[in-house]
Amino acid sequence: MARPPTAAQRRVIDAADPVTGRLKGTEAQLEALVKRGLAFRHPRPPHDHFLTPTGHRIRESVPEEPERSAEQAADPATGVFAAHVGGAQEAADTGPARAREVHSAWQGLLELRRMTNPDGATGRPCGWERAHLVQAAALALEAAGHPPEAGGSSGYRVRATPQPEAVAVHAPDGEALRACASTLEGAGWQAGEYTEPRTRARYLLASPRRV
Repeated sequence: MARPPTAAQRRVIDAADPVTGRLKGTEAQLEALVKRGLAFRHPRPPHDHFLTPTGHRIRESVPEEPERSAEQAADPATGVFAAHVGGAQEAADTGPARAREVHSAWQGLLELRRMTNPDGATGRPCGWERAHLVQAAALALEAAGHPPEAGGSSGYRVRATPQPEAVAVHAPDGEALRACASTLEGAGWQAGEYTEPRTRARYLLASPRRV
């Protein structure tokens, strides 16, 4: 399990701009947050530092709470918040703490779009989402309140496909599938319904819009 932020790092995170996530601190403090995946340095001058989705989540968490759930919700390879992609073996975590984490991660992702899309657009997926298609689509769905399949309950499932920049989204019925399509389209994705040849089950093929 990764160590929680030091007291000094926590103070820098807590003092971040509440809207943009812009950070102020010494170069050493900011660099340490970057190395831990809690901040990123903007590529354009003046090269300010901003919170990543994980940094936003930590800022909104209560410091006294155990770090277990926060670490379980992070991808250990990237330190980025991990949305529920759906699956029978996935834990059914729908409590208030999870809702706060999802909200914070979605707000952080919108900020990441604003800072990394060349035109600053928040309605179009950014490079991180194109590199993490399943997680990005799942976050859009979970943030909008769609229930994932978990612990035996029915809900959405997001899976990778052989097609470049496309994921498959499965839902319990046609109504839920259309609701998922509407959410993804509103989040900057394009989605169409298809039929699985073998099972005849309907599913969505979704990909992030480029324009």
